[in-house]
Amino acid sequence: MEIRTLKYFSEIAKTGNFTRAAENLHVSQPTLSKQISELENELGKKLFRRKSAGIELTDEGIFLKERATEILNIAEKTTEEFKSMDEISGGDIHIGCAEADGFKFFVRAAEELKKNYPRIRFHLYSSDSDSTTDKLDRGILDFAIIAHGNINLSKYDCVTIPAKNRWGLIIRRDNPLAEKNKILREDLTKIPLICSRQGLTEELLKFLGGTREKINIVATYDMMFNASIMARENFGCLLGYEKIVDTGEESELKFIPLFPEQFSPMHIIWKKHGIFTPIAEKVKNRLVEYFSTSREM
Repeated sequence: MEIRTLKYFSEIAKTGNFTRAAENLHVSQPTLSKQISELENELGKKLFRRKSAGIELTDEGIFLKERATEILNIAEKTTEEFKSMDEISGGDIHIGCAEADGFKFFVRAAEELKKNYPRIRFHLYSSDSDSTTDKLDRGILDFAIIAHGNINLSKYDCVTIPAKNRWGLIIRRDNPLAEKNKILREDLTKIPLICSRQGLTEELLKFLGGTREKINIVATYDMMFNASIMARENFGCLLGYEKIVDTGEESELKFIPLFPEQFSPMHIIWKKHGIFTPIAEKVKNRLVEYFSTSREM
């Protein structure tokens, strides 16, 4: 199975059309069809089925599309890494990021690197912690920034960001609870909640009463922006971090902290004994240096 063939397959899967894919790849359609036929013979599975409106992926094709994306990403990243070995003025850094205000500390740590290595490029991937650490483990990412305590940190080297993400309720300003300056456990048992899919840590569940069954979860989310729209449209009350969505005085939404206050820690992690490109090594050393002393939040 060649990288080139996987690129051909991925382009067909993306366009849903052999002719259009051939044009985008600058190859003839017979050449493209021959390559896919040989790939299907190699795998012993049909990857596409023809429909009246075009083609669609088989179950095996859907599986290969996911794997091909991973393989092509790793191949591209590896090529970039080899190029950057002789380019100490810069290179590409791939970072999985949690959505949290504490990300600003990473930006501050990286600012000096940008001045010293003007051709450095940071590629950010926002996702939930499980997806992020999975990509880190498979070498797709160089670093990951995580913002809750459900990750086994013993698997990684890490630095702790001096910021704690405060939990609270994000609600419409015309909600009766908006008159409160703190949210108690009993307040949360009476309302429809929009919760982070991974954010219900042991500590937060304890605050909520010990089990999910004691609260009414009407929706879950990975990233907060769309969840904040649900809150704004009065679909439910958003349980999340402070300072991610606009809750200023001009906003329709208001943030009210939980009481007693609940916080989640924030860490930057990377693979233990990982092999870094020269520029990624510079980033790692800068992070260790920057966060080795206590800094104000």
